[in-house]
Amino acid sequence: MTLLIVLISAVICTFLWYTKGNACRISTLCWMFWGASLMWLVDAFAEYAELHEEYFTPSAEDMLNDTFLGCSVVVFALVIWIIDLLLHDPKGIFRKKKSALKEVSEHV
Repeated sequence: MTLLIVLISAVICTFLWYTKGNACRISTLCWMFWGASLMWLVDAFAEYAELHEEYFTPSAEDMLNDTFLGCSVVVFALVIWIIDLLLHDPKGIFRKKKSALKEVSEHV
């Protein structure tokens, strides 16, 4: 379930990057989601090698835990992306506000 949630996030993010461009540093978010997808794909292969047929019949508790983990990973990646976005300020919003505040303080 974790793999599925992160893969869906990666596909959506890649679609947004392809249609909207990289104005908001969406490529960083894409790299995070595709990296997590690759990690959980390897984990799925390793778990299948260990459990074989049992891998395809998880308990409800395991499914719930995997869903929570997948959602947590998506939220954590979004938080990291927002911090990166604020630090790099690609549209210069903070620089504009800083210069506007500087002009206001000079006139006072």
